[in-house]
Amino acid sequence: MKAKLAILIATLSLGVPSFAHRLDEYLQAMIVSIEQSQIHVSMRLIPGVAVSSAVIAAVDTNGDGILSYTEQQTYAQEVLRDLSLSLDGHALQPHLRTVNFPAPADMKEGTGEIHIEFDADLPTEGPQRTLVVENHHQPRMSVYLVNALAPQDRNLRVTSQNRNQNQSYYRLEYAQASPQQDSFLLRWRSRCVTALAPFTGVPSMFRLGMRHIVEGTDHLLFLIALLLPAPLLAKRSRWGAAGSIRRSLVQIVRVVSAFTIGHSATLALGASGLVSLPSRVVEVLIAFSILVSAVHALRPLFPGREPAVAAGFGLVHGLAFATTLQNLGVGTWQRVASILGFNLGIETMQLIVVAAILPSLIILSRTPAYTAFRLGGALFAGFASLGWIIERLFNVPYLVDGLVDRIAQRGVWIAISLIVISICLWLRPTLFLSDQKMIHE
Repeated sequence: MKAKLAILIATLSLGVPSFAHRLDEYLQAMIVSIEQSQIHVSMRLIPGVAVSSAVIAAVDTNGDGILSYTEQQTYAQEVLRDLSLSLDGHALQPHLRTVNFPAPADMKEGTGEIHIEFDADLPTEGPQRTLVVENHHQPRMSVYLVNALAPQDRNLRVTSQNRNQNQSYYRLEYAQASPQQDSFLLRWRSRCVTALAPFTGVPSMFRLGMRHIVEGTDHLLFLIALLLPAPLLAKRSRWGAAGSIRRSLVQIVRVVSAFTIGHSATLALGASGLVSLPSRVVEVLIAFSILVSAVHALRPLFPGREPAVAAGFGLVHGLAFATTLQNLGVGTWQRVASILGFNLGIETMQLIVVAAILPSLIILSRTPAYTAFRLGGALFAGFASLGWIIERLFNVPYLVDGLVDRIAQRGVWIAISLIVISICLWLRPTLFLSDQKMIHE
């Protein structure tokens, strides 16, 4: 048990810092297609609600509220200037082909996407080629995605893909054979690469899913608040003593599993475009779910029905997860692979966080100190949820994000401190509830 706990703590310490929810990020997705003599790149730029005004202002330079043809072309050229393309170390010159802009109102709602397509000519010599694409457009507020389509030309074969952590750098290595060099083996390899191409992005989507749940402080706060009373038994509209360890573990597993099933269902449906709700409605409902779980942690609202509540609100949280994948412009199998990798990343990080706080919940729930811990956690979650509801419902700054983020950035140390405190209390039997007050099943 101690070895497992040490591994979990070490794993958590490698996590990136938490920031606000994805409403404040500028998603830039690129799909690269290579041919013998040129590359074609399709870009989809999707500003979140919180950064949409800054993006609109960068396009609408005269501030008249209308994105003119000239302004659209100028902004598209600015995006291309922020890109760096090279083949075998030689710089490539991108040529703008098409530009499509949504209405400013759609961008303000977080549903509009900018679509830019461009080409670049390639020199034909060389059997082994290395293409490098770097995106430096709006790095302070952007999150990047990049992938390549399997070549349609059977004389081209992708051999490797590499990305940096935030995918602003992409390196594609491929083999280029002349038509005379075509062979059965080359055709067979090309078919294998084509079949497996949709799944080459699974590792990067897995990492994106892990990052998303770490940065989604509201998702984690809902789950943690719902788990606070999980080890306890309700008695006369109040939380009483802790149940057995077995009962506590079973209850926690049920809650986490129900939340997973709920958000996985709507993540798949939402990312496929089958279910959608306005982003503001989803964000307000997420904040409301935290408020409900916080009140339940103070006084039992639905004792014994926590898994059903977790599954129900999980449906709403899944729609928020799906917004990251909805407008990537990829094929069916690529979308399936993206959903699979993204969801696996979410579940992995969620399990790491739950496993990190699980020992503290079990041990502290058997001490008088747990009442103060539970009340403090519930009040903090309630305060944060009310702030988010006001902020998202009326679009007014409440500064709750900054406070929650600063606390979340210290999540690893908080988890370690709770474990140390719980062990110290466990080593002092006088602080534990007496056997007569414990309720065993």
